Amino acid sequence: MLTDTHTHLYSEAFNEDRNAMMQRAFEEGIDRFFIPAIDSSYTKAMYQLEQEYPEHIFLMMGLHPTSVKENYEEELAHVESEFQKRKFYAVGEIGIDLYWDTSTLEIQKIAFKRQIQLAKKYSLPIVIHCRDAFDEIFDVLETEKDSQLFGIFHCFTGTNEQALKAMSFNMKLGIGGVVTFKNGKIDQFLHKIDLKHIVLETDSPYLSPVPYRGKRNESSYLRLICKKVAEIYNISEEEVAKTTTQNAKEIFNI
Repeated sequence: MLTDTHTHLYSEAFNEDRNAMMQRAFEEGIDRFFIPAIDSSYTKAMYQLEQEYPEHIFLMMGLHPTSVKENYEEELAHVESEFQKRKFYAVGEIGIDLYWDTSTLEIQKIAFKRQIQLAKKYSLPIVIHCRDAFDEIFDVLETEKDSQLFGIFHCFTGTNEQALKAMSFNMKLGIGGVVTFKNGKIDQFLHKIDLKHIVLETDSPYLSPVPYRGKRNESSYLRLICKKVAEIYNISEEEVAKTTTQNAKEIFNI
């Protein structure tokens, strides 16, 4: 069995064929799907997805950095109120994104830090979104570093040095479609990192692996990511699946 630790299955991109897409994933042996939040506008769709696939869907709650706008206090209040109502498996996805908008950096930092503290309150992992912001992310993590800080560096695309730095904050590396890209670069050093620090993800509908690059991603393609990781480590796909699934179970406490 494989675990997709990061997939936006509630996305509008799946509205036409969600059930068929889920069936394809099940047929490929993907059994668990961890669902990151974006902002309050998606909460209802997340809960609906959970109702439809209660044995397979595991929800996170958080405010995505690209949704950190003028109303971020209101959005953070929504996140906090949802945690008071029910169980989640992580605070995510949270972090800093300087690709789309650098003007919101300061409030992105505030929102990131607040949500790290929320994760500690509930003894939960954080799932980090980082785009063009490794230094800024590490600066915030440094201020929060303690035994309660742990989680996943989602869609890791950094260098070997940045991977080691992320792991020093008790983070697993979320490996997705980028590992199959010719210019992805992480395939050049990933074998140096013990597989115990790795989890697999698709980030669907984004970042499809080769040969579907540029097209809509879906969780069934996790099998292609697993195959590439197995090639990099020179081990069987079964071993990759077993180890990364166990890593995910430990992180999300299931």
